[in-house]
Amino acid sequence: MTYRSVLLTLLALFISASTWAQSGELPLQTGDKIVVSIGGIPDNEVAQIKGIYSISDNGTINLLYIGEVRAAGLKPSSLQQTIQQTYVAREIYTRPTVLVSVDGGDEGTTRPIYIVSGAVRNGPIPYKSGITLMKAISAAGGPSPFASMKRVKLIRTGSNGQMSATEHNLSRYSDDPSVDVRLQPEDQIILPE
Repeated sequence: MTYRSVLLTLLALFISASTWAQSGELPLQTGDKIVVSIGGIPDNEVAQIKGIYSISDNGTINLLYIGEVRAAGLKPSSLQQTIQQTYVAREIYTRPTVLVSVDGGDEGTTRPIYIVSGAVRNGPIPYKSGITLMKAISAAGGPSPFASMKRVKLIRTGSNGQMSATEHNLSRYSDDPSVDVRLQPEDQIILPE
C-alpha cells in the first residue's frame, strides 16, 4: 500500500465516522425495539398509540388506524416523519407530532457488541448508548492475561455493508482518554494475544 492510499483510506474512515457522529442514528432492523410517542391528537388516543414496539420479521410495526408501517431500514427520524405523514395523508389526524427512539431498556438494543477474542469473557456485550471500547472490554472482564491493549482492533460494518477495521492503542488511555472510541451496535472487538 502506498502512502497516498493509506492517507486516502484514513481520510475516508474519518469522514464516515464524522458523518455518523453528526447524524447519530443507525438504520433500524428487524427485532429492534422502538418507543413511539405521539402528541397533537386526542388524549384518549395518545395512550393507545404511545408505547414500545418490536419491529417484526417482515420489518414493520403495527399502529392504530394505519396498520403496518415499514420500519426496518429507516432511521428513527425518517420513521417518525413517515408515521406523521401517513396519519395526515389518510386524514386521521391533522397535526400529529411523532417521536421515535430506540428502546435501550435494561438489556440494551437487540444488536450487541461482540468481543471476538482477547477478553476474559469473549462474546456479546449489550449495546448501550455512549458505550466505548474501554467500557465494553471492562464489561467482558477486562483483557485476558495474554491480551495486548496496544493494538485493539475495531471492526465496523458501514451502512453500505462494507466492513472497516481500525486499530486503537488503549494502553495510553490513562494518559490520553481521547484514544477511547464510542461504539455502535454490532461492532466487533479483537484484543490481540
